[in-house]
Amino acid sequence: MFIRASQRRRRAVRAAALVLIAGCLAAALTACGERSPSSPGGTDKLKVTATIGMIADVAGEVGGDHVQVTGLMKAGVDPHLFKASEGDIAKLDGADIIFYNGLHLEGKMVDILENMGKKKRVVAVSDPIDRSKLRSGSQMQTEYDPHIWFDVRHWMTATEAVRDALAELDPKHAADYRANAEAYLGQLRDLHDEVTEKINTLPEESRVLVTAHDAFGYFGDAYGVKVMGLQGISTASEAGTKDVTDLRDYLVENKIKAVFIESSVPRKAIDAVIQGAKEKGHDLKIGGELFSDAMGEEGTPEGSYIGMVRHNVDTIVAALK
Repeated sequence: MFIRASQRRRRAVRAAALVLIAGCLAAALTACGERSPSSPGGTDKLKVTATIGMIADVAGEVGGDHVQVTGLMKAGVDPHLFKASEGDIAKLDGADIIFYNGLHLEGKMVDILENMGKKKRVVAVSDPIDRSKLRSGSQMQTEYDPHIWFDVRHWMTATEAVRDALAELDPKHAADYRANAEAYLGQLRDLHDEVTEKINTLPEESRVLVTAHDAFGYFGDAYGVKVMGLQGISTASEAGTKDVTDLRDYLVENKIKAVFIESSVPRKAIDAVIQGAKEKGHDLKIGGELFSDAMGEEGTPEGSYIGMVRHNVDTIVAALK
């Protein structure tokens, strides 16, 4: 009798254990089905890492309260020359999703991003843009110019790419991502109209934008501005003596008032142009500092994409009027 009772108790314990294990497995499967990564603070947020500040800004706008965004490249950092540190690689490795520009902007990071793409979602925000609308990148030995954010309409497409990727990875909050994106896209539409109106206040002959490197080609195409850059599309190449001389002669002959420096590019070559024009009797001024491949400091108006574009346009218009 005692032996049979003991056997019944052991069978009951095993049955209870099996029920408990089954329940734990079901809970685990449910958790896998409903993606909800945990941030270091213990809150359920998607961990997003973006290469350049402009993309980090979009990810924050679209992701809202559901994302924790880390940007690799801060104010003043040149993405053409950026090399990822061990800390940067750790940020990429710890992310649930990675956003980058593509079109070889992050040229020195291509291998890292491709390797990361084997184990997690890695998204180039430029991918959905119609290739027929992209500028040639022949000056930097690439197929396309990567500076797509200078045409606000292209940046709207990039915003949609971020929206779709977040909604797919985290369907539980897809409606919020779509609502946030729609609100932000409305701001971008207004920004595009604002830029167009401000540039149109300039006389056509004054719409010449001269900078250290040719990052503003999309801006010129979109808003009717002639753009001239000393170093071509990439800052990896240096301006030669002939580049400086040719640009100087053009500015003197056409009585252009101002040239512009960039926050992420040394001003040495631009200073050489100004000095050369002065020796020919033409007074060129620095029209101001523009943000090209990096935004302003975090917490400033220029530390957001919209604020950066607005600053650039206001600076250009004020100097060329």
